[in-house]
Amino acid sequence: SGPLLLLPPWGGPRCVFLLVTSFLPQVLGFEVDTINSVQFSNHTGYSHWKGQVLNAEELQEVYEGLKLNGVTQYDYVLTGYTRDASFLARVVDIVQELKRQNPRLVYVCDPVLGDKWNGEGSMYVPEELLPVYKDLVVPVADIITPNQFEAELLTGCKIRTQQEAVEVMDTLHSLGPNTVVITSSDLPASRGSDYLITLGSQRRVGEDGRLQTLRISLELPKVDAVFVGTGDLFAAMLLAWTHHHPNNFKLAFEKTVSAMQLVLQRTITSARTLAGPGVRPSYAQLELRMVQSRKDIENPELIIQGTVL
Repeated sequence: SGPLLLLPPWGGPRCVFLLVTSFLPQVLGFEVDTINSVQFSNHTGYSHWKGQVLNAEELQEVYEGLKLNGVTQYDYVLTGYTRDASFLARVVDIVQELKRQNPRLVYVCDPVLGDKWNGEGSMYVPEELLPVYKDLVVPVADIITPNQFEAELLTGCKIRTQQEAVEVMDTLHSLGPNTVVITSSDLPASRGSDYLITLGSQRRVGEDGRLQTLRISLELPKVDAVFVGTGDLFAAMLLAWTHHHPNNFKLAFEKTVSAMQLVLQRTITSARTLAGPGVRPSYAQLELRMVQSRKDIENPELIIQGTVL
């Protein structure tokens, strides 16, 4: 299932999460309210799933309950997987209302649209969500975390070189977000075919009043498995570490990717043990080892270092 996370006013910073785990931000000191955008028996990597998809009216009903209790002073909103275009459009209305209450609110959006397999991209949400993301959601987002396929869909531009990736990130900046991270790409890594590249770009006004852009590239080892939920994990982690390191995007990015890598390595090691020698782990065995990785989430060792472009 996917939650909209709203964080309450006591304790640490408040978030509202749509479609992501609340465990990670809570571990990192956030108070979290969660609204499920879908209520599924299990994630959609499995052969079968059952459940419900929330629509705009149902989301509004939950949000009205929060407003009636006066607990909508949020610091962050995080959205991820959803399947209903009306729900997504209503999210935009809610984010705009929350930003009027708190102009410093940060909206983090993982624009879940699809991915590439064996070089071919395909959408795994209804196609009518794409124009809603492009025309309504991305312009109000502060941080977005698309994969390469999603970044290409949102801009209409292909990424075949590092320069084209930079141009796509600049295009996404021009739509609204000041922080753009392409979470995975097909670009060739300098360390060889066993590595993949993730790229990040942040625009901010410097002390001299000029707009500055910091671009970072990180190369990380590929893990031979298909995981579900890594996008949610990445977006939540980036939200947390950019909060804790607001003036050091490179460090926040490195901590996010390093923690991700540590979680995935622990997950694949455990899954292979469960599956046995020579047997490819199942989706059930590849469920992310979040609780077991708590220490790595709280204080990740910087095993991945970034390069400034």
